[in-house]
Amino acid sequence: MALGEQLEAALNAQVTMEYGAAYSYFGMSAWFEAEGLPGMAQWMRAQAAEELTHAEKFYQFILDRGGRIDLGPLDAPETDFAKPIDVFNMSLEQEQAVTASINNLYAMAVDLKDFASLPLLDWFVAEQVEEEASVGQIIDDLARGGDAGHTILMLDRELGTRMGGEGE
Repeated sequence: MALGEQLEAALNAQVTMEYGAAYSYFGMSAWFEAEGLPGMAQWMRAQAAEELTHAEKFYQFILDRGGRIDLGPLDAPETDFAKPIDVFNMSLEQEQAVTASINNLYAMAVDLKDFASLPLLDWFVAEQVEEEASVGQIIDDLARGGDAGHTILMLDRELGTRMGGEGE
């Protein structure tokens, strides 16, 4: 089943959004590196790698359905923050925007009766629940600990254990 023009354009926009999310996570990682928080920087790099994998899933799906890839421009990422919690709040906002976009893709696929897209989008719907919960937990931990140095250092060490990639 060939991919319709409307859904192809929306999926291409999602590819660009996923690449943009990765670029943003690299910017966040750079800030953490500059602040001497290598664990949080590593966590953000792992997030960037995951977003690149997500972009590739959409990219390959478009090709598998006979579509054409049309990559959009990326804005420069934010690299200046006041505190670690500000970075994670931005991360959550970004994940919520991705979730909304995927939900819109799902609704479009249903409206267009493009049922071949639903298994891919089902996976992403579940993935976004995990993404938002993960970032939300970090924000909760930072909020509970405040700006106390020991809380930030403990969380930095914990987040640095993440290796990256899917399923982490």
